[in-house]
Amino acid sequence: MIEKSLYENYEINFSDSYTTDDESYYFIYNNERELYLTESKELIHFKKDLDKFNINFILYIGKYKDKDAFVVNVKSNESFNTLYDIYEFNKDLYQIASRAVLVNDWYDSYRYCGHCGTKNILDDKDMMMKCPNCGQMHYPRIAPAIIVTISKGDKLLMAKHSYHNLDSYTLLAGFVEPGESIEDTVKREILEEVGIKIKNIQYLKSQTWPFPNSLMLGFKAEYDSGEIKVDGNEILDAKWFSKEEIIKYSSDISISSWLIDYFIENH
Repeated sequence: MIEKSLYENYEINFSDSYTTDDESYYFIYNNERELYLTESKELIHFKKDLDKFNINFILYIGKYKDKDAFVVNVKSNESFNTLYDIYEFNKDLYQIASRAVLVNDWYDSYRYCGHCGTKNILDDKDMMMKCPNCGQMHYPRIAPAIIVTISKGDKLLMAKHSYHNLDSYTLLAGFVEPGESIEDTVKREILEEVGIKIKNIQYLKSQTWPFPNSLMLGFKAEYDSGEIKVDGNEILDAKWFSKEEIIKYSSDISISSWLIDYFIENH
């Protein structure tokens, strides 16, 4: 999991009319949200190199490593680089690519107003698409979600999810519902998925998760009462693991890996 700040190498800005002929960084995405890189696994640096692409739009997104940075959305059936792959060979690039792909998704999705169908315009102050007809405002979508380690003595609760192809156990997680607090989300998700009540909920750390647009909020909590009873829909099985029994993930891309390490180090 990346723990350094995005803003160590990046300065936020935005414009759909900003142009430059100087050397820049171009984050080129296809319709599969994959990033184009050169054979040496680097971003394109010169505007002239964009000529080979069928471009849908170009959007200025600020300064990356003191150079202008642009999101470029293209029509292409070529296989580019997935964010998962990029994380494994260049974590700094993955971090800024995670922001760039979310901006790409937002601008691509809200070029037209979902309320009246009018073509939106980019606001000149806020990062927002605004309808000039009905005034509807369209901000980038971020879906907050919780993920939690639940301890019972020296054991950790882990579950087998129906949407995972691997026969493995992971932490419990879920999305925030409209109208509820983050703490309510933690209690509700655990009760719904495995039938137990928890206590001593404590926030630990957050992580952006661009698959596709989540903000993961990491918590720890303790078992309070009840017997494990899985919902049979999202959760197929759940049980308590001692730290010696935990099988760690092959990649540390997710905050879940950090949370499991935190549990192991503190029990």
